[in-house]
Amino acid sequence: MTQSAAEYWEDRYATRGRTWSGRVNAALERELAGVAPGTALDLGCGEGGDALWLARNGWSVTAVDIAPTALAVGAAEQQPGDDVTWVAADLASWEPPARYDLVSACFLHSDVELPREAILRRAADAVAEGGQLLIVGHAGVPHWAEHEHDVPNLPTPDEVISSLELDDGWTVLTSALVERPVTAPDGTASTIVDAVVRLQRAR
Repeated sequence: MTQSAAEYWEDRYATRGRTWSGRVNAALERELAGVAPGTALDLGCGEGGDALWLARNGWSVTAVDIAPTALAVGAAEQQPGDDVTWVAADLASWEPPARYDLVSACFLHSDVELPREAILRRAADAVAEGGQLLIVGHAGVPHWAEHEHDVPNLPTPDEVISSLELDDGWTVLTSALVERPVTAPDGTASTIVDAVVRLQRAR
């Protein structure tokens, strides 16, 4: 029987133990340096590394993921004063209940069906006037994994922006392919390329 997206991700987090480092994504930390905090929506938050970093830098965060086990990891690391609300929901159908000063979607990729473009268009709709939308994705698979997986169709920054179908009331702040240092499974130093898009909605 084919697993649903919810079953797939819950099983993945529940059976593999801690999946991510717990650290903030480098692109998010870099792109938001100097941005005044406000309300933030973190889509596909996983175990909450970005959400907790945002909260500890003054943001009021709503963190959404499909897997309750992943959310529980983040909630367990939440400290007094960390303003994070954890929401278990399937982004394929979930509608943001408000508008936010920041909407972030980092590495919103999936091995099971995911209507990524529709989710990201809803993310853009959820950005408040004057707010920002940050989308970070893989621009390629690491060299050590190329033989293990079919290489997916990973959009360029320009393709991401085009797929959002935005009106004229947006400014592109970042549209770039950015190399990021990583450690390969054999312990050697390597790099991977991220597609980084940051947009600001007009006031």
